Amino acid sequence: MKDLIYLDNNATTKVDPRVRGAMLPFFEEAYANPQSTQYALGREANRHLEESRETIAALLHGHASEITFTSGATETINMALKGVFQNYQTKGKHIITVKTEHKATLLTLYYLEKAGAKVTYLPVNIDGSISLDELTESITDETILVSIMAANNETGVLHPIQEIAEICQQKNTLFFCDATQWVGKLPLNLKEMPIDMLCLSSHKHHGPKGVGLFYKREKSQPIQIPPLIIGGQQENGMRGGTHNMASIVGMAKALELSVKEEPLHKKTEKLRDYFEEALLEKIPHIVINGKNAKRIFNTTNITFKYARASQIIIESPQIAMSTGSACVTGSRDPSHVLRAMGVEEEDCFCSLRFSLSKWTTRQEVEEAIRILEKSLHKVRSESPLWSLFRDGII
Repeated sequence: MKDLIYLDNNATTKVDPRVRGAMLPFFEEAYANPQSTQYALGREANRHLEESRETIAALLHGHASEITFTSGATETINMALKGVFQNYQTKGKHIITVKTEHKATLLTLYYLEKAGAKVTYLPVNIDGSISLDELTESITDETILVSIMAANNETGVLHPIQEIAEICQQKNTLFFCDATQWVGKLPLNLKEMPIDMLCLSSHKHHGPKGVGLFYKREKSQPIQIPPLIIGGQQENGMRGGTHNMASIVGMAKALELSVKEEPLHKKTEKLRDYFEEALLEKIPHIVINGKNAKRIFNTTNITFKYARASQIIIESPQIAMSTGSACVTGSRDPSHVLRAMGVEEEDCFCSLRFSLSKWTTRQEVEEAIRILEKSLHKVRSESPLWSLFRDGII
């Protein structure tokens, strides 16, 4: 849609034209399998594969040997959580996470619970933040893993991953971080931040879909993770399957551009703040969820009281927005993230996530505000709950 105002960048982003340009030769010219090193074209593909690995490692301040290419964060989450549980049961079966984690993490842990895992789900406060004291107290001698995301995909709330990593290091417990919404938006220095394992997906920062990575720190006592996908000996035996070369090259380029264009993030944050302030001024009875917490600069989650989010979306076809994570859109259940933050169930169904990108313009934001103001007036005028509230009955 030519005139669509795209405010759903936490679901996915538009591929940067420079990324697409970097990928194109690997469809038509350098198309060889990088494992086919018996001939020049294959060796050339292998060189680009390793150059991409080295580029990404340098941008994250890690080592190329610590990077395993995957299809994205969901695969990596499964690899890390299932792998640790499988290989560390001699120490224990206890895993710690947070109630507001992405469903890819929570559903994997529900699966592991059926296999005997003991999982602690840390609560969050009204702003979506955890207590570091509660985390510290929850770690026992049998805790084999702490799995906490860096930035929440629905609210943008940031967790203090530096402090979390240091606590886990002091407690001799592995720390896995879902950094999908963080990488490409905020700096990440793995040399200074003692994260043991990490995942990301390229399509969250203007790279292609279907590609991501698993970072596993090299330690004096190596982290033991068996392969999730068994096939050939690609990725040093960590992940079988022919490399998705075009996408791997695209991921490296996208991350490189994101790091170079960090000044654009301030512009996006100003637009996000303007969007929130204007809506608060123009539309009564709305709430910014997690407003008082540290948040990723492009994300806002707003409850429009007494107006169902599904109806707002129908009345605003010019805007791409969502009721939460794209992975659970269409679910009849209220957002588990907002419920964990203490948001009433009815209000969860009245909440929308907006996520901006480096290409979002002031004109688009102003038009979105105008459309939402008009849509809210119509939806509330047809809402029995709004009528009851307006008349002072509820």
